[in-house]
Amino acid sequence: MADRGSFHLSFAIPPFPIVTISVFGLGYVGAVTSGCLSQIGHPIIGVDVHEPKVRAFNEGHSPIVEPELEGMMQTASQSGRLHATTDAAEAVAASSISIICVGTPSLATGSLDLGYVTLVTQQIAAAVREQAKQHIVVFRSTMLPGSTRQIVAAQLSDLIESGQLQVYYCPEFLREGTAVADFREPSLVVVGTVDGEAPASAEISMLFGGKPSVLRWEGAEMIKYASNYFHALKVGFANEIGRVCKHLDEDALRVMDVVCQDTRLNISRYYMRPGAPFGGSCLPKDVSALRSLARQQGINLPLLENTQASNDAHQQQFVQLIERSGKRRVGFIGLAFKADTDDLRGSPLVAAAETLIGRGFAVSIYDPQINLSRLIGSNEQQIQARMPHLAQLLKPTAEEVIANCDILVVSQKCVTIPTFQACVRQEQIIIDVNGWDALKALPCSYEGLCW
Repeated sequence: MADRGSFHLSFAIPPFPIVTISVFGLGYVGAVTSGCLSQIGHPIIGVDVHEPKVRAFNEGHSPIVEPELEGMMQTASQSGRLHATTDAAEAVAASSISIICVGTPSLATGSLDLGYVTLVTQQIAAAVREQAKQHIVVFRSTMLPGSTRQIVAAQLSDLIESGQLQVYYCPEFLREGTAVADFREPSLVVVGTVDGEAPASAEISMLFGGKPSVLRWEGAEMIKYASNYFHALKVGFANEIGRVCKHLDEDALRVMDVVCQDTRLNISRYYMRPGAPFGGSCLPKDVSALRSLARQQGINLPLLENTQASNDAHQQQFVQLIERSGKRRVGFIGLAFKADTDDLRGSPLVAAAETLIGRGFAVSIYDPQINLSRLIGSNEQQIQARMPHLAQLLKPTAEEVIANCDILVVSQKCVTIPTFQACVRQEQIIIDVNGWDALKALPCSYEGLCW
């Protein structure tokens, strides 16, 4: 167990003014949030409908087992900084910030039950109206993207418009067994606001520590699901690789330990940027090969089995985005599977161009790295089989492609922004495949592949 005294020292001087906070829902998240904020120095009013939890709080006892939490709550209770009630109006009246931490359990359909969140929001809104006070509401309960905006529209819009209420969504990333340590040194802090702009109240940016990332409500909600889904995928991936290793009588723990030693590609930001489907000569081939081995050996790998299907679905969406534009003359800025290479094997751009040509689109291509006379081996063989007329489609300058096309598919930074600015027309559409922000400022329509 960590030394509780060091925790006191780290917060000896609060980083912002002390405010009284009401915490609605005294389950796991609410209890940890209450204990940690009270340890910083904030007076905390816990609110819950269950009398045993309220009674435990008022006696300084934690309703859950979590390292350090019991001692923190006892200290806060003895100093008068922590108490609880079943009266929502009383808690709102005595606090300037309300944090909603109630549960959002799963329904039989798999969706979330927001009944507790809705009820608590109604209680807080009624109290704010009756007391004619200014107040801040922070949703911390896990909710699907769009939930905060729906709840606000249904229950809080008048209070926001009158200036009485500010609403934020701040997801939690606390792990059971290390929740207090995670609160003290958060790996991720997120603040969701109505428009993605900085919070109007400075204390919100510092309430949960760290340096917060500020997004719209929907983005903040999505980050919680993206994080947890990624964790679930990692567990599933490691277990499926483990099943293959066990079948081969290989040490799966050792294999994955070595995989994780690569912090440049494997455990890093690399490959974590939404954009083009994966391609090239390696990933498609190796995904196919391991999938084939698993099938031959009768190893059930649902996650790995569907990796190619997921990529295919993304490729299909890519083509559909171009088709929905209504434009028939398409220019590709970049054709190789990634920048600074002439490798066309497995390129999603080649696949998209091939599909569009087959559907009667006029296609032009600019990629300064591609010299057909230099293509050799399987690279040459593949392009001859898939796009035998590539020489007729390749143009010597980007200006020619831009001038003769109505929609531009930009996958590489092989054309300068000044060139785009000088050549694009207002009626043209740019589809940004890999997230080049500078394209958004061009005097034409812009659409990202998946943003």
